[in-house]
Amino acid sequence: MRRVLTAGVTLMTVSALAACGAAGSGDEQLTVVMWGGADQKTHVEEAVEPWAEDAGVTVKQDSPSDYAKFRAQVESGNVSWDVVEVEPNFAHTACEKGWAEKLDTEVVDTSELKAEEVTDCAIPVLEYAFTIGYNTETFPGDHPTTWAEFFDTEKFPGKRGFWKYATGAMFEAALLADGVAPEDLYPLDIDRAFEKLDTIKDDIVFYETGEQQQQLVASGEAPLVQAWNGRIFSAAQEGQPVANEWNEHLLSYDQLVIPKGAPNADQAMDWMAWYVDHPEAQAGYANETGYGPITEDAVEHIDEDVLSELPTSPENAAKRAAIVDYAWWADNYDEVTERLNEWAAQ
Repeated sequence: MRRVLTAGVTLMTVSALAACGAAGSGDEQLTVVMWGGADQKTHVEEAVEPWAEDAGVTVKQDSPSDYAKFRAQVESGNVSWDVVEVEPNFAHTACEKGWAEKLDTEVVDTSELKAEEVTDCAIPVLEYAFTIGYNTETFPGDHPTTWAEFFDTEKFPGKRGFWKYATGAMFEAALLADGVAPEDLYPLDIDRAFEKLDTIKDDIVFYETGEQQQQLVASGEAPLVQAWNGRIFSAAQEGQPVANEWNEHLLSYDQLVIPKGAPNADQAMDWMAWYVDHPEAQAGYANETGYGPITEDAVEHIDEDVLSELPTSPENAAKRAAIVDYAWWADNYDEVTERLNEWAAQ
């Protein structure tokens, strides 16, 4: 999984569009853009190709999602992408700025989706959680089960891994550790969060990719990390000594948006409607990746051993602290990013 790209930076993009195996019989096409790699391959195979085969649509792909390129395509009127996986703070901005198409809710039924995960221009494509990931050899017995314990370096010694990214829920975790009630998290008190982070700054190790995150916790270099649940899930599946602690997890999600002027916007909405209405397709992706589906109906299609590692499971959902408020982050991302970079460099 990606979770390394930002809205204000021009990013490398694969220039060639690779056709998927789902070749339609007519001229209709859909260009899908996600974060690339095995995750995109799985998502397209499980949740795009079945629709395309039935609809007679040729699926093409590009990667990774690139916010600067997204905006440039729209502003130049030369749009080649049809549906793009993005982070919700960018989806909010794109909708507000007119860079994204408004969804036709007569086509895309959003009534079964979490209201917090839907906007006029976007629906969720997956859910994931920021959990306490820990090394099971370093902590074979007691391990931190709250963010307050995560910040307690005396009781639980060792380095702490954080994603060096403003919207990576580091500030939410710091405020929860400092005693802020989950329902009072937003608007975030960034000054207070930095003060709490100062208390463990010498023990913080930053990661920028999912691979780095896994390596840090599995090797024991940072036996505790604020994790993306799917990364811990996949590492555990490979036999690494890691596990997710679900208490006080922070729920996050990615969204799908259609760039304004997309040449195949109608097909994009048709696929989005199909995806919402096909929980088995959502579950197929979840079973492979450890990232959650977007509707409750998908739960019955998820393997039992995988369900226990998803934020979607009833047991884990009950342990959630909060859903990340990406509308707040859309307004504050740039300012907090600048402060984070300055703080990390000190």
